[in-house]
Amino acid sequence: MATNDPTRPVYVIGAGPGGLAVAAALRGRGVRAVVLEKADAVGDSWRHHYDRLRLHTTRRLSALPGLKMPRSFGRWVARADVVRYLEKYAQVHELEIVTGVEVSTVERADGDGWLLHATGGRRLTGRAVVVATGYNHTPYLPEWPGADSYTGTLLHAGQYRNPAPYAGKDVLVVGSGNTGAEIAVDLVDGGAGRVRLAVRTAPHILRRSTAGWPAQASGILVRRLPVPLVDRAAGAVARLSVPDLSDKGLPRPETGLYARVREGAIPVQDVGLIAAVQSGRVEPVAAVESFEGAKVVLADGSRISPEVVVAATGYRRALEGLVGELGVLDGRGRPTVHGGRTAPTAPGLYFTGFTNPISGMFRELAIDAEKIAKAVARS
Repeated sequence: MATNDPTRPVYVIGAGPGGLAVAAALRGRGVRAVVLEKADAVGDSWRHHYDRLRLHTTRRLSALPGLKMPRSFGRWVARADVVRYLEKYAQVHELEIVTGVEVSTVERADGDGWLLHATGGRRLTGRAVVVATGYNHTPYLPEWPGADSYTGTLLHAGQYRNPAPYAGKDVLVVGSGNTGAEIAVDLVDGGAGRVRLAVRTAPHILRRSTAGWPAQASGILVRRLPVPLVDRAAGAVARLSVPDLSDKGLPRPETGLYARVREGAIPVQDVGLIAAVQSGRVEPVAAVESFEGAKVVLADGSRISPEVVVAATGYRRALEGLVGELGVLDGRGRPTVHGGRTAPTAPGLYFTGFTNPISGMFRELAIDAEKIAKAVARS
């Protein structure tokens, strides 16, 4: 049987929201899709995020194709409800999901189609492949000098669940993105003795909602406007809605909001950081440079001695081993295409979930899913 036979399945790698959305959209067009998931359940990454996490996008604008999120979830959907939604989504769409199978390499099959090397020596041939392994795939921890000899507790934000183990302790959170900001607030609300936030580049901070208007809606409206125009408008809005925290150690950013978004830096949605910094409960400090025994050396030359360091330093896509030989990644290891487009050298190989748009991850996953399904069905 030829590998381009339409009876061959499309393999979707990853049973997170992106992979499930693509599988449902393909099934809706009569295309058999088999989802391969290395964990033992759908939505594995969402099961391991910190307890406090909620979507920063509204429930209505975060639903995947073919299933609304229940009103009972509220406007800002909690992590546990996201997991329940993904489980329900797979059931409603009767998706074909194989768990406990990890794909190690994707390569061109003889003729047309794709060959996947997977757990247990499996060799799977599909008419097309959709890579949906996730934006937050592999925790990234900087190679700080002296970190190996740090006598306190050092953990990545991916290992953080809730503030209970850190009650009364002196904690340094490294990284002022959404994860770092939210964990810092979670820690002070949960009784940590002292919380400092190491900031390398001052973030843009947005109110999650202003007079009932969600920041996500603004993000959708401005996506295709010129960057300088959006930067000017965003700066004006920030000056009106966000207080100047410079005297607290958190100055306003020097670069424009949308220019930073284009570089991959998403604004921080305020879920309590502004109030916590104003009140002194969260103390911004300089970036981390190195460790010396029990001390952390900061970029301004100061030394502090936290008992715990939580590194909210991001993740890597980790696609090099999977598709690195196919010429589909840029210099930073990101896919050069996404959605319904494929690289000229790799027809039939699709990617979803590897951008972090200002308009909302779930919304873009839903849009990508329909584009991919349309492209596959047309081919």
